[in-house]
Amino acid sequence: MTAIALCGCAASYDATQTVHVHSAPAVTQSTPAQMASLDPSDSILFWNDARRSAAFRSMETMFPGLEVAPASQTRHLPAGKALGADQEAAVRTFMAETSASGVMVLQDGKVRFEDYAMGLDSNDRWTSFSVAKSFTSTLLGAAIQDGHIESVDTPVTAIIPALAGTAYDGVTVGQIAMMTSGVAWNEDYTDPDSDVAKMLAIAPVEGESQAVTYARTLKREAPAGQKWVYKTLETNLLGLIVEEATGKSLAAYSAEKIVDPAGFAGGLFWMQDLTGGNIGGCCLSLRLSDYARFGQFVLEGGDGVVPEGWFAEAGAPQVSFAPRAPGFGYGYQWWAYPGGNYGAQGIFGQAITIVPEKKLVVAVVSNWPTATSSENRAKAQALVAKLSEGAD
Repeated sequence: MTAIALCGCAASYDATQTVHVHSAPAVTQSTPAQMASLDPSDSILFWNDARRSAAFRSMETMFPGLEVAPASQTRHLPAGKALGADQEAAVRTFMAETSASGVMVLQDGKVRFEDYAMGLDSNDRWTSFSVAKSFTSTLLGAAIQDGHIESVDTPVTAIIPALAGTAYDGVTVGQIAMMTSGVAWNEDYTDPDSDVAKMLAIAPVEGESQAVTYARTLKREAPAGQKWVYKTLETNLLGLIVEEATGKSLAAYSAEKIVDPAGFAGGLFWMQDLTGGNIGGCCLSLRLSDYARFGQFVLEGGDGVVPEGWFAEAGAPQVSFAPRAPGFGYGYQWWAYPGGNYGAQGIFGQAITIVPEKKLVVAVVSNWPTATSSENRAKAQALVAKLSEGAD
């Protein structure tokens, strides 16, 4: 992830035009007055706390992207039963210890807790980082439901012929979604020379997505389907697959398939790469309540938008991390947790966690001191467990 290069994809659409998708919210181009640096050594990954905090709430002022208007009809989130005193105390301790800027807890679609820190309020947006991956996965499901993509078994080269002859030749859409392509990759957020830091700094090639351009530089290290390695580029390719199959930008398709049906109260900003494609693996900006609305939409199954049972399959451990981490795994761009729970995660502490058995959604936005933290992730899991205890 670089200052702009946090992931990448492009498709054959004109991003400079206002787009209307049936009755879905309008999509418009957003261009910053001054672009942030493309130098991997000046990546957000290496910015100080204050600089990150300012950036996380205003990515549209530094990076190009597409703006999706709020839903035509906002989904009301009524007040639910307040958390118990010990649960509320646990949330507030979690927020203080993990630099969370906002937490919202829904049960049965009702708000049991909502609070903010760091000057954030309910009308402000915050960047998603890799929580966007689960949005892209949902759009993959929608493209399958709409018949644009036959199935997860479709070869990627059938949709993106430019990948023929690359390390992705012979890989399926599902293997991209599960990150089991067998392609070698370095996702080290502390290394300016890693693949994730450099992928969108690569010089654009006319008529080609930056994701494809970078994919040409990669080598295979294992047969497709046999090795899991977390790769943001793969979600960028997945976004490109959706864009090419549907003929729409991810932002325009999300207006139709996520923003409107989930009833978002605020607008959605989705960053673009240097070739004009929405970045499938990163960098949405939403209100905290709309992260929660997306989680609620997923919990309820996305009826009519994705195939029946899509989220149960996408959130299941298609890749198991046992015995090292029993109960944990990876699905189609969703992290699988013990007990049938699953969620979306982004660096610096962004998360949506779904607990189907308790009908719970927990949305968190944060500014951790470091991009990753196993300690803070463990605290988040412990908090969800605590909230689940009193969710009957």
